[in-house]
Amino acid sequence: MFFAFLALLIIPQTRMPIQVFVQRLISFSPSETAETKRVTLEDYSWNLKELHAGDVNFSRSKGKVAIVNFWATWCPPCVAEMPSFQKLYDTYGDKVDFYFVTSEKPEKVVGFMAKNGYSLPVFLQNYEAPKQLQSNALPTTYVISKTGEIVIDEEGAADWNSKKTRALLEQLLSK
Repeated sequence: MFFAFLALLIIPQTRMPIQVFVQRLISFSPSETAETKRVTLEDYSWNLKELHAGDVNFSRSKGKVAIVNFWATWCPPCVAEMPSFQKLYDTYGDKVDFYFVTSEKPEKVVGFMAKNGYSLPVFLQNYEAPKQLQSNALPTTYVISKTGEIVIDEEGAADWNSKKTRALLEQLLSK
């Protein structure tokens, strides 16, 4: 049994679904950054290309609550947290600016989104993100308040549709 499981982890077609399943099992609500350790986004100037539209600048989100998620289709933790993001987006998509940022080829991303039925706003990164939004890990997600304060800086998969996250968003939107 153990060796059969190891064999399944070696085969690429079965490895990814197993890794995604395990990531979903161990994903918890993201942690809010302590107020004393929060940094403020100073530079909102960041050019992105929206997957199904033209160029946009992140500065359009200045003064708004925003969620920025760096992800890739080949990343098991990224894939694992996408369903929870879709549910969160379905509720808050008209109140919060969502940015799902990837460096992958558009064709690959379009196929992935269609296959999974996701309607998340995907952006292609042409330029480096502002200093406070740079990370070497995937996935990395930032929740930014209306004042530019980075309230959540989360590396790794999380359950973004949790009651705790929804309560935080409601609090940030009411300020």
